[in-house]
Amino acid sequence: GKSKVGDVVAQEPRSGRGKKGDAGKEAGQDYYEAEISMEELAAMIFEDLGLPNLEQKRQQELQTESVRFTDVRKKGPMTNLDKKRTIMENMKRNAAKGDAKFQDIKSEDLRFKVWEPTIKYQSNAVVIAMMDVSGSMGEFEKYIARSFYFWMVRFLRTKYNNVQIVFVSHHTEAKEVTEEEFFHKGESGGTQVSSAYELALEIIKQRYNPNDWNIYPFHFSDGDNLPWDNDRCVQLVTKLMELCNIFGYGEIREGHYRSPSTLMGAYNKISDKKFIAVTISDKKEVYPALRKFFAQRDPLAIG
Repeated sequence: GKSKVGDVVAQEPRSGRGKKGDAGKEAGQDYYEAEISMEELAAMIFEDLGLPNLEQKRQQELQTESVRFTDVRKKGPMTNLDKKRTIMENMKRNAAKGDAKFQDIKSEDLRFKVWEPTIKYQSNAVVIAMMDVSGSMGEFEKYIARSFYFWMVRFLRTKYNNVQIVFVSHHTEAKEVTEEEFFHKGESGGTQVSSAYELALEIIKQRYNPNDWNIYPFHFSDGDNLPWDNDRCVQLVTKLMELCNIFGYGEIREGHYRSPSTLMGAYNKISDKKFIAVTISDKKEVYPALRKFFAQRDPLAIG
């Protein structure tokens, strides 16, 4: 429904509470609140996302974890409160008294889901996260790129226990960096996007045989690339798509008035369905971008 974390989902009358400073005579109310951890919230947010086009490979090492609801009971932790069934039980009880409304909720109305974790073993997967750190990437662009990758990493580690993530930063040159450096270290200089793709191809060649690995490269940039490098980028993206499950490109253009870059113009000529591109001009578009890249829920990913 339209409820959200922290909503009061049920109230029950109890003995009085008054105004501040006064002893109350009127009946007060019990409030039932759905307490939830960040891990549980993340699991709910990412529930229908998955690595797209996940294929069976020669090796089986990737663990995928999900939660399967198995029963409904009258007692349980508030984190497992089934709001819909609770409302229905309340209305059924009130209907028996001739007034089928959602009101005057009692503890006997509460219903709780019972769940159990399920783990499956699937083929290996590696995600190559590439980010433009050149001088043209301002504070807004860096914020958007890092925000996307933060949620992407959280999603991957929530859903896939053994997925590998490779971090690549680039300006005119590309280098593999640690996760800490990727999210916190600043750079400057010009932009040559092809350097990141060349490094990605080299990493795949050296460590991730496509016969054994599902491979997912993602790249975020403001698109301000050296003009003569754009055709080279298209060639390299085409090579990457021959080895990878999908290729994701995110372009950050602050303000809706900005037109796509010449790099995006070059990418618009790519017709391969493995190529997925998004343009982000506002902070609120980060999560929809994540959904676009990972909405192709693979049946192997979730039990």
